[in-house]
Amino acid sequence: MAVTAVQHIRRMRGGAQGQLMLGADGHVYVVKFQNNPQHTRVLANELLATRLAAAIGLTTPQADLVDVSQWLIENTPELEMDLGRSRERCKPGLHFGSRFAGGLMPGQVVDYLPEEQLAEVKNIEEFAGVLALDKWTGNANGRQAVFVKKQRERRYTAHFIDFGYCFHAGEWRFEDLPLRGVYYRNLVYREVRGWESFEKWLFKIEKLSEDVVWGAVNEIPHEWYGGNISELEALAEKLLARRGKIRELIEAFGNSDRQPFPNWGPGDKFAAKGWNDSRWEASIEGRVN
Repeated sequence: MAVTAVQHIRRMRGGAQGQLMLGADGHVYVVKFQNNPQHTRVLANELLATRLAAAIGLTTPQADLVDVSQWLIENTPELEMDLGRSRERCKPGLHFGSRFAGGLMPGQVVDYLPEEQLAEVKNIEEFAGVLALDKWTGNANGRQAVFVKKQRERRYTAHFIDFGYCFHAGEWRFEDLPLRGVYYRNLVYREVRGWESFEKWLFKIEKLSEDVVWGAVNEIPHEWYGGNISELEALAEKLLARRGKIRELIEAFGNSDRQPFPNWGPGDKFAAKGWNDSRWEASIEGRVN
């Protein structure tokens, strides 16, 4: 069921011109509207990719459908889209909502950390996981993250956001280039020691039930993709078929001029090092260190 938006808080930065809004459930959401300047399909991309990220255990905000009424739009002057030469009122109806990570107090949510603090992010190993996800989904943009901590905490936790350019935004195709879908600072990949840094995530993606993908697809409102169900189904089928390609896409990034994995172990740089499905099943159950 959709969450009803009850109050506008402020405009957010970014190409989709999202709005921070309070929901009737008491949570605050970053809402991306159907008539955003990027493409209506970015809402479908956001919901599908966020569901997949959560399914493999990545830290990402809860995603929901948010219903914004005509009355709220008419009585909130800020709810409009800047289209450059013109402005357009936000469209009423169902939109994509991502719960605002952390809280509204200053310092609890930031999108940049100095190098020393970035190196101490609690879940920095998840950058390997989100890299695998972004390569799988063909993210045509750089990886975005915000960093969250509670008031008395010293270290931040990365929350992965902004999946709108997965599947090449509104084009719904895969253009696999080495530097697409990666975080702009190599420091987050410093802990990558070899394929074992990725195998947990690759195992989860490659063994992910097709029902999870189709379940997320079935949540997407028709108006977010023009009601062309055959194109949406084709996207899901291509996505499932390319799970076996993720390793070579990571390898292409690793071999790029950026040299993102300086601490990769000795020997054959991209050898699988013997980690197979049965070994990871045992590891997940706590039988392998």
